[in-house]
Amino acid sequence: MTQIDFYVLPDTTLKARLDFACRLAETIQRKGYRLHLHAEDDTMARELDEALWTFRADAYVPHALADDALAERVAVTIGWAEPPPPERSVQALLNLSPGIPEWFSRFERVAEIINQHQAVLTAKRECWQTYRQRGYPVKAHQLRGQSG
Repeated sequence: MTQIDFYVLPDTTLKARLDFACRLAETIQRKGYRLHLHAEDDTMARELDEALWTFRADAYVPHALADDALAERVAVTIGWAEPPPPERSVQALLNLSPGIPEWFSRFERVAEIINQHQAVLTAKRECWQTYRQRGYPVKAHQLRGQSG
């Protein structure tokens, strides 16, 4: 059964949320997992793409937008509409969209990032309740201030 992890940030900004998403993506990729970052829309996907290049000077997370030809050869993809194709064998999903993608249960792990922005709090509370009502194991990780 898919394990769901919520990471709760004390920050309120989109930048803090994206920075943490980059650090989490780096950690997941370093552990040898294939990861799909599910963005809210094309704009957020492109912001994530840029952030993965710049979030830390000494970091390198091989990644590509899901519709890019490189997506077949990298461990981390970024999309916003469709799931990665089943043949990619992606084990982890980092969901940054407000809702839960219908196809989330095909992953071993799902990560949700919550910050203290009211719209994110409201949307992710609903996600938490939905996962719990469906019987998925859900764990919260309260994080302290996130500085570079």
